[in-house]
Amino acid sequence: MNASKILEQLMQQAGGQSGNSSGGSQGGSGLDIKGMLDGLSRQLGGGSGTASGQGGGSGFDVKSLLGGGALGLLVGSKRGRKLGGKALKYGAIAGVGMLAWKAWQNSRGAAGGQQGESPAEGEPVERLGGEAREQRSLELLQAMIMAARADGHIDDQERELIAGQIDALGADRELHAWVERQLQAPLDAEALAARVDSPQAAREMYLISVAVVDEQNAMERAWLDQLGRALALPGEVTAELEYQAREAG
Repeated sequence: MNASKILEQLMQQAGGQSGNSSGGSQGGSGLDIKGMLDGLSRQLGGGSGTASGQGGGSGFDVKSLLGGGALGLLVGSKRGRKLGGKALKYGAIAGVGMLAWKAWQNSRGAAGGQQGESPAEGEPVERLGGEAREQRSLELLQAMIMAARADGHIDDQERELIAGQIDALGADRELHAWVERQLQAPLDAEALAARVDSPQAAREMYLISVAVVDEQNAMERAWLDQLGRALALPGEVTAELEYQAREAG
């Protein structure tokens, strides 16, 4: 599978969006996620609008959403959240590993600590390579998909769109099949937590889930609480992870 490639692209696009609060178009790395999601919502709402400036005639081209569409769907903009608002925590996706480490340091009153001082804690995903990075990326993608499904409102059409968007990022056949399974599998926080191999991996899994959910939604808040317990994360750590997600914007 090529999960690390897909996660890296999502992180890069989230970084471009978090640093671009003007509805940006395509200059540099900024993607016009608002425009893409507006078109997507028209399609999902049954409208017959065509994609702006696309020519070619009939309907909305899902492939034109590219990774921005996948990211937008996963953070749940379709569910009525304000684009560019506090609910869209792109920064937490862009720097998930380093922010998770910072949250742990802050929670223990040692914000200036060295990253190598506690090897048992594990390394941030950004510092991993090879098979270790691939495995962590798979875990984080799974956490994102589960969090996106936590409110129970993803239907068959949305599942197809999400899978199509991840394909557009360059998912190989094996990863495509894996994504399809994740979009259908029962939500199981214990099974998700069983995949982590270090406290750092647990913190990243929780943080990336916070980035996707709306904590004001009761079902999504319940999923976060369930995941935090399954990951055995102390309350002060989950609180700091949520704070970092909000601050990262």
